[in-house]
Amino acid sequence: MVDVMTYENLDAKLVNALLDDGRASLRSLAEELDVSVTTVSNHLKDLEEEGIIDGYTPKVDYDALGYDVTAIVQLKVEGNALADVTERLRNADRMISVYEVTGDYDIIAVGKFADTDGMNRQIKELLNDPDIKESNTSVVLNAASEHEQFELEITDA
Repeated sequence: MVDVMTYENLDAKLVNALLDDGRASLRSLAEELDVSVTTVSNHLKDLEEEGIIDGYTPKVDYDALGYDVTAIVQLKVEGNALADVTERLRNADRMISVYEVTGDYDIIAVGKFADTDGMNRQIKELLNDPDIKESNTSVVLNAASEHEQFELEITDA
């Protein structure tokens, strides 16, 4: 008889193992999690189909590549233009995060730039957008923590 409890936290354990090493092979994951390669493959496929795991990408150190200016841009947007502005920002060069938020501003975007001239050019382009009513830009002096992921909690059965 198969012990159902064995698989109760398997998805969370699988996600945590991939957070540790996104390039791990199915065989090494199976060994680490003490299950078969087929079980890992099936659970991984399910996690991908459910959108829990959405691709595998490298962690890029933008500073090391010369993109060492990080800007936090807060925007107030004309009422019904929120979705349009958000989409334009999502597709804009150098914007790595775009959030619709509550509070004084409607959108917060984070961009990475090679220099302040490039940052200024892109922000000025934003300010020419008639759907943007107001902006506030902060330049990051020091990134104390960035692009951090966290392990999922494993519940004891």
